[in-house]
Amino acid sequence: MTAHRRDAAAGRYGPVAILLHWLLAVLVLGQIGFGWYLQQVPRNTPPRGLYVNLHKSTGMVIGLVILFRLFWRLTHRPPALPAAIPPWERIAARANHYLLYACMLIMPLSGYTASNFSRFGVKLFNAVALPPWGPDDHPVYAALNRVHVLTSWLFAVLIGLHVLAALRHILRHDGIAARIRPGRSAP
Repeated sequence: MTAHRRDAAAGRYGPVAILLHWLLAVLVLGQIGFGWYLQQVPRNTPPRGLYVNLHKSTGMVIGLVILFRLFWRLTHRPPALPAAIPPWERIAARANHYLLYACMLIMPLSGYTASNFSRFGVKLFNAVALPPWGPDDHPVYAALNRVHVLTSWLFAVLIGLHVLAALRHILRHDGIAARIRPGRSAP
């Protein structure tokens, strides 16, 4: 029996899923905070271009990690929820997870695509210019950027709900939060 199947049978996520969960939690929260900070940096100043390109570059890297996480999730079934979990909680958890994954895909995709409808494109880690593959089209850029920003707010709300649900499970001592906690402890 593989380690993943053994963990799933024990009601825990496997070590790769746990690592990806916590790694992306840190990266995504940092990237959202960085993006919101960028709104405060004055336009047409040297630091803004530097920070925007760093945000775009880290977003592309995080996007690749997200794709790997999605691949992992699609090829590795998560542990089943205990039978004691009421149906409304199962539905809420499933809906929140689907929406979190949707945001994880929409955020980097809309940001990257928006960048390609701007004359600036992406300067990867402020070193390698990736020329835009789309025309400099401000209305298209603005629409995609709006999707990017609005998705960040929706994402933050969904993350907040996810954290509140985790805290609820921790306070109830029902073992649900322990399923994704690092280490080998049983739920």
